[in-house]
Amino acid sequence: MTATAPRTMKAAVLRADGPGLEILEVPRPVPRAGEALVKVIACGVCHTDLHVMKGEVRFPRPAVMGHEISGTLVAFGDDTPPTTGLAIGDTVIGAFIMPCGDCPACSRGRDDLCAEFFGQNRLNGTLYDGESRLSMPDGSFLAMYSMGGLAEYAVVPITALTRLPDDLDPVTSAVLGCAAFTAYGAVHRAGDVRPGEAVAIVAVGGVGSGVVQMARAAGADPIIAIDVADDKLEAAMALGATHTVNSRETDAATAVREITGGLGRGLGVDVAFEALGHPATFRQAIGLLADGGRMVAIGIAAGDAAAEVEITPLVRRGYTITGSFGARTREDLPAVVDIAAAGGFDTARLVTRRYTLDNADAAYQALARGEITGRAVVVMD
Repeated sequence: MTATAPRTMKAAVLRADGPGLEILEVPRPVPRAGEALVKVIACGVCHTDLHVMKGEVRFPRPAVMGHEISGTLVAFGDDTPPTTGLAIGDTVIGAFIMPCGDCPACSRGRDDLCAEFFGQNRLNGTLYDGESRLSMPDGSFLAMYSMGGLAEYAVVPITALTRLPDDLDPVTSAVLGCAAFTAYGAVHRAGDVRPGEAVAIVAVGGVGSGVVQMARAAGADPIIAIDVADDKLEAAMALGATHTVNSRETDAATAVREITGGLGRGLGVDVAFEALGHPATFRQAIGLLADGGRMVAIGIAAGDAAAEVEITPLVRRGYTITGSFGARTREDLPAVVDIAAAGGFDTARLVTRRYTLDNADAAYQALARGEITGRAVVVMD
């Protein structure tokens, strides 16, 4: 362990008795074999964290939230074998899906289905030996949501890290680990978007805005952004949407069919993305599809929310409905960075607000009120 890392650090801790975050001085985590210690530069503010904070998604408490980070690689855990492409001092980003690399899913390249990540981290708040790397000031258990990025330091499995090129901004690039990474999985894996295909994105918040950019980079046309907030629709146009629909004022299905040519080009889009996780928008996205179209569900729902699907149109019109939680970390995270480096994903334009760690709770309060267009980040310095 490097001597420059302090013994303690500040962290935004989700209390056991409510939705708020409290800034505490806690022991700085120590990486073990196959892990790295990262001095966090910035952490994205994501709606998935908010679901946990509001009690809509079950997770142990107390906990440190934050699952998309950028930072400086400070140290490797003891007995970690040499790692190609990573060195002490590198600026890195961390993906929220941290694959174990050994389970049956990881062995066949499906990092997005890693049994250890979902079974240990997402259920228990630990890493894959069943222990958290975080602890409260008194030494008691402190859960980590992914790497627990709302802190000055984080321990991250090496499988979830990739180097950030020098020409990318390390602060705004934090969102590459979830907003861009999730969008990549939705567009290139689940959606299999091809050049010239028509796509619609229902709900263009942080993740939906990322899908707009990834769809543009994939060559989709038209790209139709659908939301109830004009400011979010305007932002989506700046990020690459070709058309917008305010579904509070206009019937989205009718508008999409007009944009895609009606009976000429086809009755709807080839791929519709649902990025909110609400039953109404889930059904809305299916209703935008052309015959043979694909609907990709990205948004995490609150609790056990469910959406009904009409069976006959699903069968008769050959729809495909696919869930997409993220991407395949070891293969896709470097691809996401390459797209950003080539100008295909503009993190600076996506990130519209910055908060200090001391004000992390205010960031999530603003997110809950719907005040954040695009993405916010918490900056450690």
